[in-house]
Amino acid sequence: MNETALERLAEACGIAREYHDIWGGHHPTSASTQRDLLAAMHFDLTRDAEELLAEFAAAQRTLPALPDEAMAQCCHLPAVLAEGGRLWGLSVQLYSLRSGRNWGIGDFTDLAALVELVAAAGGDFIGLNPLHALFPDDPTRISPYSPSHRAFLNVLYIDVEAVPEFAACEAVQSRIASAEFQAQLTALRAQPLVDYPGVARLKLEILRALFDFWRAHAGACLAGFAVWREAQGEALEHFARFETLQAHFRAQDPDCWGWPAWPEEYRDPASPAVAAFAENHAVEIDWHAWLQWLADSQLAAVAARARERGMAIGLYRDLAVGAHPGGAEVWQWQDVFAIGNGGAHTGAPPDDLNLLGQDWGLPPLIPHRLREASYAPFIEVLHANMRHAGALRIDHVMGLSRLFWVPADTPATEGAYVHYPFATLLGLVARASLDHACLVIGEDLGTVPEGFRERLFAAGVLSYHPLIFERYPDGNFRLPVDMPRQALVSASTHDLPTLAGFWQGVDLEIRTRLMLFPSSAVRERLITERGWDRGRLLWALERENLLPTGVSKDPAALPDLTPEVIAAIHAYLARSPAMLLSIQPEDVFACRDQINVPGTLEDQHPNWQRKLPQPLEEWPMLPGWYAVIDAVRAER
Repeated sequence: MNETALERLAEACGIAREYHDIWGGHHPTSASTQRDLLAAMHFDLTRDAEELLAEFAAAQRTLPALPDEAMAQCCHLPAVLAEGGRLWGLSVQLYSLRSGRNWGIGDFTDLAALVELVAAAGGDFIGLNPLHALFPDDPTRISPYSPSHRAFLNVLYIDVEAVPEFAACEAVQSRIASAEFQAQLTALRAQPLVDYPGVARLKLEILRALFDFWRAHAGACLAGFAVWREAQGEALEHFARFETLQAHFRAQDPDCWGWPAWPEEYRDPASPAVAAFAENHAVEIDWHAWLQWLADSQLAAVAARARERGMAIGLYRDLAVGAHPGGAEVWQWQDVFAIGNGGAHTGAPPDDLNLLGQDWGLPPLIPHRLREASYAPFIEVLHANMRHAGALRIDHVMGLSRLFWVPADTPATEGAYVHYPFATLLGLVARASLDHACLVIGEDLGTVPEGFRERLFAAGVLSYHPLIFERYPDGNFRLPVDMPRQALVSASTHDLPTLAGFWQGVDLEIRTRLMLFPSSAVRERLITERGWDRGRLLWALERENLLPTGVSKDPAALPDLTPEVIAAIHAYLARSPAMLLSIQPEDVFACRDQINVPGTLEDQHPNWQRKLPQPLEEWPMLPGWYAVIDAVRAER
């Protein structure tokens, strides 16, 4: 192909010619990367580049613009925040909640109990990990940020015993009362990590029995289900068909996982083969739709209870940046995702936390194909995740403007940025936010385009400010008074070390063990800086007269963070003008281990599996809990 024509086509498709990393380094996009990304966008590069460019330009000229009413200028802001209020809440990984009644994984009833606890303490929201649908046919695939479909829910969060048919089904009652079943439940509850396959095996067995009972006895409930199902539209039907097809082919061949591995005639959702399959497997499709109905109903009940308890925000949900290439969302919208000729993945260039760059394994949406689809895939997941939510965190919100694309089977250092129609996507976010009265928080950590945060600020999107990154140019921690107003502040996040882990350098130990440092010199520099950071943190507390009595400013004299120091750190954050303060229970309970270590797999680090050390029922009796809550309430 003519390189000049290829470059023009790449630029027309949003592929940047170059980028500068956070250290100022210049990275031109290679011709090889341009070709790979264009191929991922479904271009046939065996054809003449000038013809491809001409066809592309002609197609784009004929696309109608979105009507003004489809977009808005500014996101929803709750009145209490508009009037100067400062709220606090808890951010939890739902799966991590222990309780005496759950089945080895936190569920929607645990979430309801947490609503009661936080509301009683004066909190106004509960932040959640993404609740997106994962893969019940393969429960080892557990990352909430690599879901099957972002518009649907993870059915393992259903509280089986809260299903209406549970109390009436004698067969289920007998099965659960058996010594064998009770022993399995006891074992699942006792494990320090969530046993996803074990949980899925028990829950899906009982849920299927309840579904069969419901079909035989539902009566008037069938009408309610039918109304709900119709309201979900074609998206639910596609999803339920995917689940049924996946289970069908896995039963025939355990290695046949993900729609690209299915027989070719089933890879197109609109194919005659899929339609015939759906007609012949209607009950199984009903089963998967019914599971979503249960999950949606239980989540809706928790959201309603949060409103009843007077929480100003209630549930604060999380939208992942993408979906797994083998899952239902990519199957449904495969023409709009970058999966052509090997595909490309969303990722990140090298930065301070990930010096080798990142490949997240998630195919990005293709900008021009998204426009051709009238932005339907984006709108679908926005509205699905703002339902039953008073706030939505958009993971890697820079994706509204640009995403770092990494060609498949290529080092992340060879990636390039691809630009998106920022004004349109931000306008769609604002429209959905107003429609659902849903506050928007943008996770804007990492490499951020110039002027990007200012655009989000003008649109009413809150920025994201973990304490670890709140620094002055000299490295000292930012004083509370200098923290931003239109923001959420927190001690840490799921992708960063916990407070205790940060203090003890556990994250540096993990990165050393897994050889995630590019050189020993970089490792030694970060270890030295961590020692300085411990002193900086104590000094920051002292400047605010928050350093607990008897605690030395010498970090060597404080080998572990005490509950009093942890409470002081949260008081420090609560003193800021930020609209929202989010508290992680992992920080409250001085957990050392990080929830997720980016760039690692589950066999390297138990990402998305750790349970909290204390059962939910015991939290009100724990001194550490009220030490933090009282400190925050004193400042807010």
